[in-house]
Amino acid sequence: MLMIAHMNASTSILILSVTLASMRNVMSFIQLIVLFLPFALSASPNWMYLGIIGIPPPLQQQQASPGSEIEDPEIVQARAVCGALPGLASKQVDVCMKHPNAIYSVSDGAKKAIEQCQLQFRHERWNCSVMENEQSVFGPTLDKGSKETAFIYAITSAGVVYSITNACSSGRLTECSCDSMQHGQTTPEGWKWGGCSDNLRFGLQFSRKFVDGSEPNRPNNFKTTKQKRIWSNRIKMNLHNNEVGRQTMYSLELQNLWLFQIVMSLMKMHCRCHGVSGSCELKTCWKFMPSFNEIGNELKQKYGKAILINHNVNDSQKKNNTIHKKREPRALNRLKKRMLIESKELVHIQKSPNYCKQDFENGVLGTEGRKCNITSTGPDSCNKLCCGRGFITKVVKEEEHCNCKFVWCCYVKCDLCYKNIEQKSCK
Repeated sequence: MLMIAHMNASTSILILSVTLASMRNVMSFIQLIVLFLPFALSASPNWMYLGIIGIPPPLQQQQASPGSEIEDPEIVQARAVCGALPGLASKQVDVCMKHPNAIYSVSDGAKKAIEQCQLQFRHERWNCSVMENEQSVFGPTLDKGSKETAFIYAITSAGVVYSITNACSSGRLTECSCDSMQHGQTTPEGWKWGGCSDNLRFGLQFSRKFVDGSEPNRPNNFKTTKQKRIWSNRIKMNLHNNEVGRQTMYSLELQNLWLFQIVMSLMKMHCRCHGVSGSCELKTCWKFMPSFNEIGNELKQKYGKAILINHNVNDSQKKNNTIHKKREPRALNRLKKRMLIESKELVHIQKSPNYCKQDFENGVLGTEGRKCNITSTGPDSCNKLCCGRGFITKVVKEEEHCNCKFVWCCYVKCDLCYKNIEQKSCK
């Protein structure tokens, strides 16, 4: 009897230990889920994902049944191309159906924008990191109304204009060509407009239809006025920053309020002389876009001057402002808001999160492990990039070619040398 009791006790202990081990495994699994859940629930899919994956092959179309009407091959091809694209809103699918060949330039523009964003912020705490396995590309960053979000919208909008305009000038799109509005006109200085000027008008129009078309229609299920106001402000912010990205490249004298506000600063002019023995008796000139790096530099400067529009003032703040400060006339208030909306600067409605420490919920990877420069005083300095946490020094061995000699004939022979280099990385 005692023996049986002992066996039961041992069995109970064994079952308890197995149960505890299973619980530990379950807890570890739950911790992993909690760790990666914010990334799984990141921002919604969007068209910027085309810059990561390119344009996938068209979907296979079903064969028409006997006796049915034969569709236009161009419509069939457009449906096949546009139907395979992830992350497009319904308005963007409509634009794609009308301009199926232009979608390849959209993908190229998105890729240029992502690469330019990472180039501009490579030394910053927020380095424009992307999530290649996420169709939202930038994850929770796009859910925020921060100035980083403003830059992303501006640079991707500019990227689409840039690639579409290049495709027009190079003849890759049949629906547009060079800008010939001033072709053949003579200026007071004596030179004549000619050549193939970049057709920014078509790039502008296409970008407005496609990029701005990603914004959703207003839902009708708002529970409070505050929710409706927050949604409206975010849409206005996105559209504004899209336009700032486009206008950084050019200014056209069209009947448009935006384009009257901004003067072209980056468009360049190239001329070619015609005449006897290289003389410049006749000069033909045309306009062309700057490099995309210059556009990125300009938008990075605007990022530094981005305007915070705070719509989320709580009731206590409103009461304090009413008591301690004379209320401004409504007309003046509306004028200030209109000036901000019509501003050529980037705007945002939320402050940036702290990019020093990991915060998966806000899509922040932190700066731990990032390489820093001990001699720099800029954003890549170890003091700034590491947020005061200090850094780790590691000695790495690098290969380089040395003692190179020219050998007849005809190649260069080098030795392989090694040198020790100190690398600093944030704690």
